[in-house]
Amino acid sequence: EIAKNLKISQQAYANYETGKRHPDQEMLKKIADFFDVSVDYLLGRVEKGTNTETEEYLELLRTRPEMKMLFNTTKNATKEEIEKAVAVIEALLGK
Repeated sequence: EIAKNLKISQQAYANYETGKRHPDQEMLKKIADFFDVSVDYLLGRVEKGTNTETEEYLELLRTRPEMKMLFNTTKNATKEEIEKAVAVIEALLGK
């Protein structure tokens, strides 16, 4: 199912799972999106339960439909940059 969703062969995905091959940066992003986790989590850099202020804002952007498209542009943004973006969108929406 995962291989089909990622549009790669089952063998290619199996190679990632077994460590025979490593996905490139773009594929890492696709896998992270599939599992709804960060690339850092996939690489073992952070624990899934770790939730910084910035991650909380990103989760808000991921879950609010009117802001979902903004999420992809905010993955590497600071808390302040995210707050500014949210304020602009809310102002445009009249909130």
